[in-house]
Amino acid sequence: MGASVNKQFLPLQGRPLLAHTLSLFERSGAVAEIVIVSAKEDRERIAELVRTEGFQKVSAIVLGGEERQESVFAGVKALSSLIQRVAVHDGARPLLTCLELNRFFTEAEKFGAAIMAVPVKDTIKRVDAQGKVLETPPRETLRAVQTPQVFARSLLEEAHHKAREAGYLTTDDAALIEWLGHPVQTLMGSLENIKITTPEDLDLAEAILAKRMNQVNHGDRSLDSL
Repeated sequence: MGASVNKQFLPLQGRPLLAHTLSLFERSGAVAEIVIVSAKEDRERIAELVRTEGFQKVSAIVLGGEERQESVFAGVKALSSLIQRVAVHDGARPLLTCLELNRFFTEAEKFGAAIMAVPVKDTIKRVDAQGKVLETPPRETLRAVQTPQVFARSLLEEAHHKAREAGYLTTDDAALIEWLGHPVQTLMGSLENIKITTPEDLDLAEAILAKRMNQVNHGDRSLDSL
């Protein structure tokens, strides 16, 4: 979308994309506290957004690290000691509904680690460095992973501490838990829960939100389902 533009500040239905994401968690009765992890250059702008939107659950805006793994750990450490379950979510995924989020949180309570995921639609090939096909995994065994990902706080902290000691680095929090040897449960996500990374994604997000509001205006959907 352009190297100089932070996609989380791009306008979506007249509001910054990040405002939609934060609003989702602000409205959820299952969420007690929100910690935002930010790049240094975006911190003040995010703080202003939080003030303007009136988000009450945001307790801290902390600086991230060089790697995503370091950023997540910084966010976890900033949570109050009362928080025992942690949800890690991408700010660029603003399209979950509150109903979907609360349903996921309820189901995730049964597990130490649970992630949103959807079945893959396309055939997936595993290839070597030269692009030669090595195998074709059965589609029914594959899932496209989304966020949020929910963990028992003690388990997530243990995984981060041990990974730092071992020098293990990954871009997915669930992979840390897998590396630790703990099971991770997949729970059904939403095909509309896309991560916005391209102009086409933003256009699709606009269309999805417009469709939802049209359904509300015609009585086919309640405001509570947004």
